[in-house]
Amino acid sequence: MGHEKTLTALAAALAGASYVYGAGMTESGVTFDPAVLVMDDEWIAMIRHFLGGINVNRETLGGADIAAVGPFGDFLSLPSTYAHMREQSQPRIMDRRVREEWESDGATDMYARARVRACEIIESHEREPLDEEARRRMRAVVERADKERGS
Repeated sequence: MGHEKTLTALAAALAGASYVYGAGMTESGVTFDPAVLVMDDEWIAMIRHFLGGINVNRETLGGADIAAVGPFGDFLSLPSTYAHMREQSQPRIMDRRVREEWESDGATDMYARARVRACEIIESHEREPLDEEARRRMRAVVERADKERGS
């Protein structure tokens, strides 16, 4: 799985589309793969985050911190870094760790992680019950069809 779908979705989102067809699909929509859906969900979330823009102001530019720390200092321990660190996208299956950590943890690729997550979702999903009005209307459709068939 490449990022072709991601780039297509990004181009559509930048053009103003609110819906992109094909999440979870491969082979031009011939095949559906739950793991691909999980990956597409992650990329779509990142695109939506990207479209939200970047907050640029005196605080987020951090001029005072840059001046205080200097070019070779440690910005990670600053309160301002901690305060803003969650403003970047927060992927669930994309792995941003350094190679050594990734390798020592099994070196799984994104598809393998997405497949595990898809299985977790499928196994733990509990459907929401239909409200009574929707249930009544669906029952009426079935009863009408049964009556037309003579059942």
